Amino acid sequence: MYRKIEDFVRNWEYEADHTSKVLDALTEDSLKQVVADGHRTLGRLAWHITQTIPEMMNQTGLSVTGVDPHAPVPSSLPEIRKAYKDASTSLLNEIKSKWTDQTLELEDNMYGETWKRGLTVSALIMHQTHHRGQMTVLMRQAGLKVPGLYGPALEDWATYGQPVPAV
Repeated sequence: MYRKIEDFVRNWEYEADHTSKVLDALTEDSLKQVVADGHRTLGRLAWHITQTIPEMMNQTGLSVTGVDPHAPVPSSLPEIRKAYKDASTSLLNEIKSKWTDQTLELEDNMYGETWKRGLTVSALIMHQTHHRGQMTVLMRQAGLKVPGLYGPALEDWATYGQPVPAV
């Protein structure tokens, strides 16, 4: 749970950059990749992350601009990337201009529970990270290179002059 706006902002900027790297590694064809029938496609996961920013955070009284939570997944990758960047930037602008460290202690009804706002922004980051991880699995299945986020991806080891770790 966050207790300082500055800590959240720094962490969100870092995580949003990671999400943008994943979105940038996608291709139009990869958006249809699915782990199995009846599961979300890679494009749907990217869109879900994007839609959740305003959906979740506007429940705290913010006015984060973004796509409707029920809008269909666009077939255009640039539209998904732009919508993510716009929602992410709007979130930061809203929090920086409307919240203080004390605001993080306020409570809101979130999905039938009462959450402190510091927990809500934590949940937003964890939600994004969870789905971004799912996306990287689908990216591998689609034959895409996964960007190294918290360490080198398989293909990155050679850049560091290191052998690929044993699997």
